[in-house]
Amino acid sequence: MHYLLIYELSDDYLEKRGEFRYHHLQLAWDAHEKGELVTGGALQNPADKAYLLFEGENDESVKQFAEADPYVKNGLVKNWTIRPWMTVVGDMASNPVKADS
Repeated sequence: MHYLLIYELSDDYLEKRGEFRYHHLQLAWDAHEKGELVTGGALQNPADKAYLLFEGENDESVKQFAEADPYVKNGLVKNWTIRPWMTVVGDMASNPVKADS
């Protein structure tokens, strides 16, 4: 199953992220290497939200990631939510459904 971790970023996110970016990226790449985090990043123009796509049996690793993230711990993320995402199209879809099914 796929899960989206959705961050609502603080207004000063771009100005403050430098101090915490190394540890945030280290956490993210570690989660990727464990097969949990598929991809992620911040939206641009404006940089007001970030989306991180996780894959797993449940959302526990997603919660653990958010709670450990220095961006969350240091107020760069105002709010975060986890949403299960039923992906059905593409090579990476967790539940592929073809048009002829």
